[in-house]
Amino acid sequence: MFKKINTPKKASFYILIVLFSFITSQSQLLAQDSGEIKHSEWKTFERVDFTFEGKNAYVVIPSTPLPGNPWIWRARFPGWHTEADSILVENGFHLAFINTADYFGSPIAMDIWDEFYTYLLAEYQLNRKVSLMGVSRGGLFVYNWAIRNPTKVSSIYAEAPVLDFKSWPGGFGEGKGNPKAWKTLKNIYGFESDEEAKAYKNLPIHQAASIASYKIPVLHMIGLKDEVVPPEENTMILINNYIKAGGIATVVPCTQGEQKLNGHHFPIETPQTVADFIMYHAKPKPLLSSRPYHKQKGGLKNAQLIFEKEKKGNIAFLGGSITYNGGWRDSLMNYFEERFPETDFTFVNAGVPSMGTTSSAFRLEKDILSKGKFDLVFEEAAVNDGGKGKSNAEQLRALEGIIRHLRNSNPNMDIVMMHFVDPMKIENYNDGMEPVVITTHNKIASHYAIPTINLAKEVTDRLNNDEFTWKDDFKNLHPSPFGQGIYARSMIQFLDDAFSDELIATQKVEAHTFPELLDKNAYYNGKFIDISKAKYGKGWFVDENWNPNDGTGSRQNYINVPMLISEQPGKSLKIKFEGNAVGITVAAGRDAGIIEYRIDKGEWKKQDLFTKHSKNLHLPWYYTLASALENGKHELELRLIEDKNERSEGTACRIRYFYYN
Repeated sequence: MFKKINTPKKASFYILIVLFSFITSQSQLLAQDSGEIKHSEWKTFERVDFTFEGKNAYVVIPSTPLPGNPWIWRARFPGWHTEADSILVENGFHLAFINTADYFGSPIAMDIWDEFYTYLLAEYQLNRKVSLMGVSRGGLFVYNWAIRNPTKVSSIYAEAPVLDFKSWPGGFGEGKGNPKAWKTLKNIYGFESDEEAKAYKNLPIHQAASIASYKIPVLHMIGLKDEVVPPEENTMILINNYIKAGGIATVVPCTQGEQKLNGHHFPIETPQTVADFIMYHAKPKPLLSSRPYHKQKGGLKNAQLIFEKEKKGNIAFLGGSITYNGGWRDSLMNYFEERFPETDFTFVNAGVPSMGTTSSAFRLEKDILSKGKFDLVFEEAAVNDGGKGKSNAEQLRALEGIIRHLRNSNPNMDIVMMHFVDPMKIENYNDGMEPVVITTHNKIASHYAIPTINLAKEVTDRLNNDEFTWKDDFKNLHPSPFGQGIYARSMIQFLDDAFSDELIATQKVEAHTFPELLDKNAYYNGKFIDISKAKYGKGWFVDENWNPNDGTGSRQNYINVPMLISEQPGKSLKIKFEGNAVGITVAAGRDAGIIEYRIDKGEWKKQDLFTKHSKNLHLPWYYTLASALENGKHELELRLIEDKNERSEGTACRIRYFYYN
């Protein structure tokens, strides 16, 4: 894609993040009722009351919020024993409450809580981890929500908590029970009978141990003479199970002072203990710096000189779907327009889904170099190279070919190599190993002094630093808008550092040096050969506008385009080329067959065209059939055979291009 970008000079570098935050905030505001917002005081602090999902809610705002905006969330009885709350708000915590009375921590209540949580983060920019506080029946709320959202909880404080509704309000144990509340509870949970309610297993006493591995610290204050919510039926069972599963738990028996309401109401010992516990576990870790994941090496001085002095800049982005999709790339384009406001930029998006280094080495001429002379290229392939199972030798040969080919087209060109994240790379780093694909790519980067941005390691370390989660925030190897923002922020820091030095008037662009080839057979002359150059007879034909029409799709430039096709085993084709490597790009779908091929009438070899993705997609796939040949004129001959992959539905070969080096 060739794209001319003209963005406002005052555009935000973080337009993507801001836009996402705006959309999230607005969508949640729509969920908020249109009732009046009231401002008042809570113990000298600002209190904002409003309705949310038809429920009364409020937020107390500290005079000086702590960095990271930590907060406490009261489940029920927000006016009971507020001494610890006061200490926390005084020390910079926000306090939130939504009145879901008579919902008893039910799934309906949890749905409201989930929406309220999302709203609070968007509207008040509160920390993604909350300290939960549950008094009495509030225990059902805080534990059920923590079980549902363990990565969003920093600690749990519970006072005389209900953790098994059979104990209260059911009254089926030693406790007194409450028949009216029991009837309400059965209705909100949808139970038809006492027996159905008593058989229910999604209770904190049953499920809390499942979150022990998240190491959420819990603190309970209990009365040993509590006859309403007996600790033996609630706290003691949960805490015992939680500790056995590896959880962190503390129980404080409150024995001082007057015990009221059959021991259910008692003075806590002490409010400062509660506040200290919550403050200690809510203390935010400092965010990691991106700089340790950047290697400037040869730098971007040539690009800076051209952008500042010539007032023109041509920038290309080469990679797979993470480059193709909108996100970090848009943020970088905005960054360049803002950083160099007098420069006229042209950007080329050469991101193509599923493409790694081999494909990029041979499509480079078509997708980038045919479009002009480029000053700066961003390259990424670590995710697709790792996922496609390409050998280290093939990756080196292809990536060195890309770098060499780019620099042959313009020796002054600056290049940045990026390593994106995926679950396997996270696992590798957490096991103390650098992913092999990154080691391989870095070998080329070091040899050619190419700057690198290791986002795979940075994201892994940020996950381990508890800054966000993969499941809820980053989402996927194709990042969420939040994940795109993480990428953009790191890249912009890299660029700010690269462009930080002021240029000297006499400073000039200098051509990059060409070290010796690491692999003499590197694909630095990679090009396509049009299918019209092939020689073939019956059994092969060209479909000028091929479409799979089988319920599966393909990728850009591999659908509604000319394809050289055969479904008949034994029918051969030939094509001549000059170089030291040759291959084919195919649409490898659910009926992909097996070919055999030979070079210069040599030994026949086989290649299965069916991939692990072929059942669902006519995936563009590059098969290098021969490399490290003697440089010169050669002939490739290939044909389908009767055999096929056991998962394939046919014996088809659909060739989009031949390629050679």
